[in-house]
Amino acid sequence: QVQLVESGGGSVQDGGSLTLSCAASGDTSSTNSMGWFRQAPGREGVAEREGIATIVSDGTTIYADSVKGRFTISKDIAKNTLYLQMNSLKPEDTAMYFCAAGRWDRPKPHWYLSFRYFTWWGQGIQVTVSS
Repeated sequence: QVQLVESGGGSVQDGGSLTLSCAASGDTSSTNSMGWFRQAPGREGVAEREGIATIVSDGTTIYADSVKGRFTISKDIAKNTLYLQMNSLKPEDTAMYFCAAGRWDRPKPHWYLSFRYFTWWGQGIQVTVSS
């Protein structure tokens, strides 16, 4: 089992920045991919989570078009911590943000931002951007 705990959320003004962290514990050696998802207000269920950034074991990063150029995903292997640096935040970035991890063998491109291919999830943390 892998446990994921997000931190760093909160409220920020339009154009501001936040950094989310996700501390991983447990059998982290069983994972080789980690990502960030978000779920807009009023949307329920895992299937409504939008994949926004993923990092895989070789360091490759993948971003959704909606955040490309504004958000940066990174990982500190020694600390077992995943980060999401969010700059130029917009009100439409308001959502619950989730950290997720998976174990992939020969992943296909459509896996990278799909909730279907992540096994372990954090509880989520709220990010609110006001105009």
